[in-house]
Amino acid sequence: MLASLRVPVAGHRLYHKPARSDAFKKLTKDDVSFFKTIMPGETVLATPEIGGSADPIELEGFNTDWIGKYRGASQLVLRPKTTKEVADILKYCNENRIAVVPQGGNTGLVGGSVPVHDEVVLSLRNMNKVRKYDDISGILVCDAGCVLEELGNFVATKGHIMPIDLGAKGSCHIGGNVATNAGGIRFLRYGTLHGSVLGLEVVLPDGTILDNLSTLRKDNTGYDLKQLFIGSEGSLGVITGVAISTPQRPSAVNVAVLGVPNYESVQKAFKLARKRCGEVLSAYEFWDASCMGAVLTHHALKNPLSSDFPFYVLIETSGSNKDHDDEKLGGLLEELMEEGIVEDGALAQDESQILRMWSMREGIPEALAKTGSTYKYDVSIPIPVLYDVVGDIATRLEKEGLYKKGDAELPVKLVCGYGHIGDGNLHLNVVADKFDDRVTKVFEPFVYEWVSSHRGSISAEHGVGLMKRNYLWYSKSPEMIEYMKRTKNMFDPNHILNPYKVV
Repeated sequence: MLASLRVPVAGHRLYHKPARSDAFKKLTKDDVSFFKTIMPGETVLATPEIGGSADPIELEGFNTDWIGKYRGASQLVLRPKTTKEVADILKYCNENRIAVVPQGGNTGLVGGSVPVHDEVVLSLRNMNKVRKYDDISGILVCDAGCVLEELGNFVATKGHIMPIDLGAKGSCHIGGNVATNAGGIRFLRYGTLHGSVLGLEVVLPDGTILDNLSTLRKDNTGYDLKQLFIGSEGSLGVITGVAISTPQRPSAVNVAVLGVPNYESVQKAFKLARKRCGEVLSAYEFWDASCMGAVLTHHALKNPLSSDFPFYVLIETSGSNKDHDDEKLGGLLEELMEEGIVEDGALAQDESQILRMWSMREGIPEALAKTGSTYKYDVSIPIPVLYDVVGDIATRLEKEGLYKKGDAELPVKLVCGYGHIGDGNLHLNVVADKFDDRVTKVFEPFVYEWVSSHRGSISAEHGVGLMKRNYLWYSKSPEMIEYMKRTKNMFDPNHILNPYKVV
């Protein structure tokens, strides 16, 4: 295992990261000069120390993740416009043992998209064109740097939607979504990207271009190599193009927010929702009272219900027959109220109310970030015990004298959870006044041990990155990790792509 450093970052937090590998070359002016021969000069962002003219502050957004938790020290950002440029960059870096970090919208939460040390940042933001769209099949082919929301707007004009939807859709790139196998709020209806992605164009570390931009739904000719790159976090190759199936846009969408007395009722409501609305159920989200409080405080939103509740549920149905769907959802809500599973509810009456209800759920991460320094854990846990870990973490923090609900004088302000019940995916959040090792030690590695004891996954949709690399064994057997390492060695024998991460 690589040596470890304890590095201070903003907020006085110490975090552990591997020491820089001596196997990687340090950049020189000659390297920068070469890159300027294979791509336009304005797409090469280099500091004066290595022959550029960029102020280091210009690289800050590439070196730091969006919550300020992970920070690198890259002096060079390359922003290619073509797949050929990506191939030329990687070929040179591989031959010269220069480490590279592929980067999309940089919205990740596990340190996977920023440098650990001085790796070259390979930003895909200039590769942002739609290559083609098939109106009959609904298949989209595009560059990896296309922003998810902009793709959603494009396919909306064709009567379709993207099969993935995230709170970060205004910034994240489709290539990054695929590289991390992102989930999101449409997972319940449309499933994983392993099913939606039909083809990929990938540049390997040695500059080889794998052109597998197939638009076929059926292709049973040998190994399906694209699946290796979905969820590989840029550690096997750089995704430059994506072919993806886009579902028909529903003509009837209903959204309701429900007030629920306890987590057991959250589960009962989900079971009944699947039974009564299974064919049109497109989302089932939940969050607790602490999340709701943060959202209402920081986003100036109004609670659509008449009072406060321990838990909230958002149900969405999507179909093609409004009368049918209205009847289905109306019947479900009536039954939930009659059986006492739900104590209050509000049904959106128009598009603006639908957007406001979704903004409560999607606004939680930003609201918690505004509340304080936020520790985030994205885990998969069997639904019956999914929320138990929130209470167990709160209890451990209380025993250490770091947290008491409602006590603003203690270091930890909130311990809360929200997520996708249909996927068994919990987003556990601990909000403190600052990042502090005293707090971290209370729940790391305890949270991973807890998840492992229930045969869960330590990463549901955010990936492994730097944050969870040393904890991978809580979810994967030694044999599986060994073959992951062998796969890495086969594609990237010099380990230049996204080093120090995943495996």
